[in-house]
Amino acid sequence: MECRYPVLYAGGVHTHVIFSNAALLDDDAGDDNPGGEKLAQLIAAGLPGHGFQVKRIVQEDWGWVVMILNPPFSLWVGCGPHPDQEYGHLCFIEPGKPKIWRWLKRIDTTETISALAVALESIVGSAAGTTGMRWWSEDEARL
Repeated sequence: MECRYPVLYAGGVHTHVIFSNAALLDDDAGDDNPGGEKLAQLIAAGLPGHGFQVKRIVQEDWGWVVMILNPPFSLWVGCGPHPDQEYGHLCFIEPGKPKIWRWLKRIDTTETISALAVALESIVGSAAGTTGMRWWSEDEARL
């Protein structure tokens, strides 16, 4: 599959992706399960094939988190429904900035985030039924 992910842009990295896939909707989504569990499990199963070690999957009140082992800085992927799109899903990478501070030291996250975004593109894009993938940055997502 050819990667459609624009790894870098002038302001940093793209970290948010929306897409449609009816097969990834959770059967039991509701008040106790916000949705995104099937998507998180798909991503967690695929990440080791792209060189990322998954620590665990955690449910949050807004969706699910795929926590990734990454000693230089905390790294995870959020997964949840995207109600503005039919059968819509949203994934976002944290941290969402190309540079972060940790222990009074500035860390460039660009290479790791870019590799994770390419992995997400591959995993989600190759899932049967995925359509309409669109990436944007954390700053664009706030608008």
